[in-house]
Amino acid sequence: MSVVFLGTSEFAAGVLERLAGSDARRPALVLTRPDRPSGRGRRSSPPPVAVRARELGLPLAQPERVNDPQARAMIAAAAPDAGARQTVVVCAFGALIREPLLSEHELVNVHPSLLPRWRGAAPIERALMAGDERTGVSIMRLTEGLDDGPVCLVESEPIAAEDDFGSLADRLQPLAGELLLRALDERPPYHPQDERGVSYAEKITAEDRLLDPARSAAELERTVRALHPHIGARLALADGSLLGVGRARVLDAGSPAEGGGAAGEPPSGLLVDEGRLVLRCGSGALELLVVKPPGGRAMDAAAYLRGHAQPGRR
Repeated sequence: MSVVFLGTSEFAAGVLERLAGSDARRPALVLTRPDRPSGRGRRSSPPPVAVRARELGLPLAQPERVNDPQARAMIAAAAPDAGARQTVVVCAFGALIREPLLSEHELVNVHPSLLPRWRGAAPIERALMAGDERTGVSIMRLTEGLDDGPVCLVESEPIAAEDDFGSLADRLQPLAGELLLRALDERPPYHPQDERGVSYAEKITAEDRLLDPARSAAELERTVRALHPHIGARLALADGSLLGVGRARVLDAGSPAEGGGAAGEPPSGLLVDEGRLVLRCGSGALELLVVKPPGGRAMDAAAYLRGHAQPGRR
């Protein structure tokens, strides 16, 4: 059986590495997205899967559109026997796959959630934001719908109270690789998803990144963890600039800052309380532990307070 791998993200790169380590399942071809501008200098950079494929010595292509005839011809040509159907593994590819490609080969999708919960683009982030106690990995057959195809294998993983995106993805990545190899080797039967449990993991937007003090401190703390370290949460300051927030914790009930503002003060806002950088929220208060000022580097709150204009003291 010949395997073609489609993926883009760092998570997908880890799954690719595990697949490449198996002699029987080493991909005959890797397809990923084209290089894109990134970073402050907007320099063209390859996606993580392209970097990993080159490191592993795997044949690599970066078509602009995977559904075009040229890309489909590359996939078909990777088979050792002309015209044979491929097994195409898809993991965090970032582009919709349509007919006729969907029907030309067996398409196996690696999705980091307990389907049907969190179908869509950001399943790990949304599970953390929602405060889920568990998530996992599902191996499914790719269909025209959004992650709604039948599932053959599922493995769950607990979400710890201190987990952020980085730590949770680091555990789900090897789990995904092992589950994928099991699916390819054992060929378990596929079963339809239960539509009663469907939820959608929408792509993370600029609005999702913004910490709204009107929300509860617990919600904001989960958002900070869900977006660290790859995207980053942000807080709008009084001067209109955005302060990045890398780590935060909910203050215990009854702490001085947790109780809200004095008479005439708004119910939420940023203040310094006993040397701590604290955000009063609609419910509770959040201590900002690691922040990133506009145009600067990440630093602990104490360093930030030493070098920047301080919000109101308490």
